[in-house]
Amino acid sequence: MKKLQQLLVLVLILMNAVTYSQQALFGGQDIISPEIHENNAVTFRLFAPIADSVQVTGDFLPTVKAQTPRGEMDVSGKAQMTKDENGVWSFKTESLSPELYNYAFIVNGLTSTDPGNPFVVRDVSTLSNIFIIETAQDNLYSVNDIPHGTISRRWYNSNGLNMDRRLTIYTPPGYENSDTKYPVLYLLHGAGGDEEAWMALGRTSQIMDNLLAEGKATPMIVVMPNANVTLDAAPGEGSDGHFKPQFMAPKTMDGTYEANFMEIINFVESNYRVQADKAHRAIAGLSMGGYHAMHISRFYPNTFDYVGLFSAAIMPRNDATGKVYDDIDGTLMKQKGNGYSLYWIAIGKTDFLFDANKEFRKKLDEMGMPYSYTETDGGHIWRNWRIYLSEFVPKLFIEH
Repeated sequence: MKKLQQLLVLVLILMNAVTYSQQALFGGQDIISPEIHENNAVTFRLFAPIADSVQVTGDFLPTVKAQTPRGEMDVSGKAQMTKDENGVWSFKTESLSPELYNYAFIVNGLTSTDPGNPFVVRDVSTLSNIFIIETAQDNLYSVNDIPHGTISRRWYNSNGLNMDRRLTIYTPPGYENSDTKYPVLYLLHGAGGDEEAWMALGRTSQIMDNLLAEGKATPMIVVMPNANVTLDAAPGEGSDGHFKPQFMAPKTMDGTYEANFMEIINFVESNYRVQADKAHRAIAGLSMGGYHAMHISRFYPNTFDYVGLFSAAIMPRNDATGKVYDDIDGTLMKQKGNGYSLYWIAIGKTDFLFDANKEFRKKLDEMGMPYSYTETDGGHIWRNWRIYLSEFVPKLFIEH
């Protein structure tokens, strides 16, 4: 009964918000949310006159420790909003640093998006609103008046997985009108993600366009595959139709994806103008994608000259029995012996995978396997992964 009452309150709030915004067409006061002020403070507002409590939660607030299915992790904090005489709840932040932020409202205990903000992203099955605090320069996450690359969704046939599967591919500005051959970055998502994650949450096309326009990166193709081997595409984009995403799809980390990854490379190198050699291939990923990047790069130890592990999961679980994991140390030694230009590891100080990465770096140290290491504040969050991408890309495909 309590949940039903909460649901009714939320429905009434959304109906009131729509009515309120419609009144603005006829001279009523419209609600601006979020409102970004000149000093980069932000005010959030929600018209909810019958609500008893409204909070805002988002990554602009200090994190707090919370128990999750993956153990204790840092999660976004909450701030209580205050209601005025018109039934509008509001909260104003202090001045925020330039960044892309996400947030949601919690109304009588139920989480809701902001009806005043149409810009929404999906992370696994959670929806949240976003806003950007910009600077006068280096707005890597914004769409600026510069040349833009092309985003395409392509399908490739996987004999190993017995299905056609979907990729998202970024080609740099000028690709269509040139005969240049480009290097390729294979960019992998985390658990619960798909071929849309790095675009929607990681702002990959904006980051690439802006870095290229500023002369900070080598023009390259970026390939963003779907690592959920039992699915052909993101929810609503494939043959399974519209379904609720799950955090860990079957067979996602059992070696199947790594064992069939060359099909993706073969498709790209057969259908795009690329420099098809080790010196012009890079692979990187976040969390589970970092796990895949680490194991793919050593399983095919003479394939990638650049490897990026962003907050990576490292060692296989006990139920991972694929041949990919048979000789981890031996294939790492082969990868070391073949040589590479960059092995880049980055992680936040409060990331729940911090200790696993520390142990992995110890292994690499004992093997004499060179790597670069970046340690940042924060935990297992997209804010860090966007930063890692913007720092990793300029290091790729540099002539020595």
